[in-house]
Amino acid sequence: MSHALLRADPVAEPSASDRLTDKDFARIAALVSGEAGIKLPPAKKLMVEGRLRKRVRHLGLPNLTRYCEHLFDEDGLVREFVHLVDAVTTNKTDFFREPEHFVSLERSLLPELLSLRRRGAKPMLKLWSAASSNGAEAYTIAMVMADLAAKGDFQFAVLGTDISTKVLLVAERAVYPVEMIAPVPPEKQQRYLMRGCSPHRHKEARIVPELRSRVGFQRLNLIDSSYPIDRDVDVIFLRNVLIYFDKPTQEAVVRQLVGHLRPGGFLILGHSESMIGTNLRLPQRSPGVFQNT
Repeated sequence: MSHALLRADPVAEPSASDRLTDKDFARIAALVSGEAGIKLPPAKKLMVEGRLRKRVRHLGLPNLTRYCEHLFDEDGLVREFVHLVDAVTTNKTDFFREPEHFVSLERSLLPELLSLRRRGAKPMLKLWSAASSNGAEAYTIAMVMADLAAKGDFQFAVLGTDISTKVLLVAERAVYPVEMIAPVPPEKQQRYLMRGCSPHRHKEARIVPELRSRVGFQRLNLIDSSYPIDRDVDVIFLRNVLIYFDKPTQEAVVRQLVGHLRPGGFLILGHSESMIGTNLRLPQRSPGVFQNT
């Protein structure tokens, strides 16, 4: 018996009405830049189209042309803006990403912060993951702090904020695929993660309740003129986010974040963003780590 070669059916090209015109893409890019500070250069057009088609289907609209009419000509933007931002933002994060920062937190930053507090008191340390995405960074911070708190006499609380409501829901649920938790050291996996037992949950893990109770999440747009956040935060993490902003926005966001640090507190940027911090003339303690003096 002979075997015929099977050819895959060609993938249908989107129709012209299901593509963003240059005008509509420019309007979306200007809106996202103006309201969220996120740059969408022309090279991102295909990515944006692909992500927005999911919203088009969800809304029951026939194509992207009709979606843009809904946004800009029919006042649909009032309800749709949050979903638009959710669709176009990139939320890349991992547990223990850039692990040197967590080693620094444990070995030098935390001891120094505790030395600045009044003796005899049991201080509350506040840590903020300012672009927390799905919560991996916030829970990583909490794991490190919980280990240290078990040996020291202090309390801690972690706040995670993000502009995307979609990823904040994931963070609050605190359930992750097992392959995502691979970077978590085995001893921390044992202490802070629960594995699913049922057949449809065995490939998932959830942060234990004791750790979840130390971490809160809320929506925040980093380019807002003010933040509803305490001004005595000990450590702020803002890593691998500023690269999506233009230079004036980068500097404005960093300046505002520093205003929420207590004297002696630390701002931690991504390794690729260290030069942004130097523009504020903050003392740099190590790659990406700056101190508010």
